[in-house]
Amino acid sequence: MSHEAFYRITYGLYVVGSGDGDRMNGFVSNTVFQVTASPARFAVACNKDNFTCELIRQSGVYSISVLQQEARADLIGLFGYKSGRTVFKYETVSYRTGRTGAPVLLEDTLAWFECRVVQTIDVGTHMLFVGEVVESGVLPCSEPPLTYAYYREVKKGKSPKNAPTFISSPEPERAEPVRASLPKYSCAICGHTYDPAAGDPDSGIPPGTLFEDLPVDWCCPVCGAAKSEFSRDS
Repeated sequence: MSHEAFYRITYGLYVVGSGDGDRMNGFVSNTVFQVTASPARFAVACNKDNFTCELIRQSGVYSISVLQQEARADLIGLFGYKSGRTVFKYETVSYRTGRTGAPVLLEDTLAWFECRVVQTIDVGTHMLFVGEVVESGVLPCSEPPLTYAYYREVKKGKSPKNAPTFISSPEPERAEPVRASLPKYSCAICGHTYDPAAGDPDSGIPPGTLFEDLPVDWCCPVCGAAKSEFSRDS
């Protein structure tokens, strides 16, 4: 099976949010698509382990915020790689509570929709929520929408493990033993650890490359954060 074949499918990147009164959460999704025009309905896929999945099930509503192409790495890291069970994701961002009660992200957003769930489909690891649009709007931003291809190829980001498009890559073979005592560095945005012993083969960084020797423009292979966002593990 070719992993590259999966990367030829086109996706956008969105923040899907939901709330049931006292609680609210959101996550980065690349599986959002319009299924009907009249009435206008969207479908979103959500991993069953996600806190947002629980909230959508309970509230029956969700919002979709369309991210702009240059959305900040820390915003993507917050909604894509942090758990809403331990972090209140909307505390540090601009948002509003919509007509349905779902939170609508306003930062780095081109447009937004609010939907009420009309059908729920169990597709295995994920739930597919079909929602009818009850409200929508456009924000003043001239950037194009952020696509998964741009996120992966330009921002050098990867899908979180709960995403429908997550592909587990095999561990690269090591040409020679590398000292295990080399210091590791962790990304402040998503928590990814750079291990010199493993390097970053997908970005052309061979095993044994010290963090200090990484190119200045090297980015986190998970969320796309800059090298400056990493700190040495204690």
